[in-house]
Amino acid sequence: MTDKRIVVIGASAGGVEALTQIIRSLPADFAAPLCVVLHIPPESPSLLSTILGRQKTLKVKDGENGDVLRPGIVYVAPPDHHLVVGKDYTLRASRGPKENRHRPAIDPLFRSAAVAYGTGAIGVVLTGNLDDGTAGLMAIKQQGGTIIVQDPQDAMYPDMPRNALEHTKAAHCVPLSGIPALLVEVLNEPPKEAEPVGAKADQLDMEARMAELDPEALQVDERPGTPSPWSCPDCGGVMWEIQEDQDYVRFRCRVGHAYSPESMLGAHSLQLEEALWTAMKTLEESARLARRLADSERRRGHEWMARRFDEREEEARSRVEVIRRFISQDLAKPISHVRTAAAD
Repeated sequence: MTDKRIVVIGASAGGVEALTQIIRSLPADFAAPLCVVLHIPPESPSLLSTILGRQKTLKVKDGENGDVLRPGIVYVAPPDHHLVVGKDYTLRASRGPKENRHRPAIDPLFRSAAVAYGTGAIGVVLTGNLDDGTAGLMAIKQQGGTIIVQDPQDAMYPDMPRNALEHTKAAHCVPLSGIPALLVEVLNEPPKEAEPVGAKADQLDMEARMAELDPEALQVDERPGTPSPWSCPDCGGVMWEIQEDQDYVRFRCRVGHAYSPESMLGAHSLQLEEALWTAMKTLEESARLARRLADSERRRGHEWMARRFDEREEEARSRVEVIRRFISQDLAKPISHVRTAAAD
């Protein structure tokens, strides 16, 4: 049996309010450490530990390298750092490769908790967009841990809970108000018998170490999954498709950037938009240059050359208009619920 327990919580949009409500409702003698990831911009100072600490129920601090995990303390992922749990039950705050274009990201925390705590890991996904946290919950479930998902109908932003439910079939799906009592109930249950960790354990361990920038994990030749035709939106490298189950595939490149299906599709949409803006800028400059050359040739009396430059200007402006119309449609519309394989 394991007598080690940990609660790991992931949230995105609407997460400050949700986390505040949970921390406020937990007892002061809560019997496990809590680690929290909230998506925050890397350049912004995080006030989350200060906000959660105002609840006066549990001690709250930013997670730091070497922190020994202790019951009743909330450890918050610092800006621009993944929060990773070590097998020695200490924390790492790492600037490892981004996952789902986030650092901190939810999946590295959940995955490392699954490796370190096995059946003693309890994962919670709250309100947020897209699907960060789904792969991490799957890792906790594979290692025999407990997974809890906020009811999407109760969430301010339902995408993350909805995706987590769809792909993990979580046993516990409750409104936000019911999560504190459920956590206490789970911790009061007898520890689960250790279960076989299976072949997935080595893969999870390698991916957890990638988030810590472990050179051995980053340099290993054998990669989980199969090479895909897609390039990494962050570095342009080859990506591997990792088939978690029949309905869920995710992606990871050689240097460790990782993507869920929706995040991958969203990243490619942003890349496309950036490329279109660049093309429009280049065509606008070409049109201006053609107009300037046409004016110059007319002043010299070279009408036939001026007409050639007029045609070049007209062609460039026509292409600019095509791109402008495309961008102004729904290119930047948020991706709300793409089902499974982005490779289809």
